[in-house]
Amino acid sequence: MEVLKVVMLGMTGMLLGILLKGTRPEYSVYLSLAAGICIFSYMTGKLSYLFSSVLKIQEYLPVDAQYLETLLKMIGITYVSEFAAGICKDAGYGAIASQIDIFARLYIMVLSMPVLLALMETIHSFLA
Repeated sequence: MEVLKVVMLGMTGMLLGILLKGTRPEYSVYLSLAAGICIFSYMTGKLSYLFSSVLKIQEYLPVDAQYLETLLKMIGITYVSEFAAGICKDAGYGAIASQIDIFARLYIMVLSMPVLLALMETIHSFLA
């Protein structure tokens, strides 16, 4: 049911943006931004549950905290970059949106390198 609330909020923002685009197109971007911020603020309550669940996983499995921290950073980067790219696309700046997407993907690759190197070292130790 909570997903329906978020979808309805997003659809309402979209429909109001379409209505405003004909008369005041400059306000449709602000409306899109406001709807996105409302959805993000609604999501913050769910993030606390996600963090507590990740901490429970860490208690059950002997996983290095650095790996879980990296995973959470990747999730955050993905969400924030998609949000910003969507706003840029709505405003008509597709090139900037593409640059945000590319940078986010590259940054996620940079973040994942220590995990990949640790995995390669583990595989190498098994083979040696």
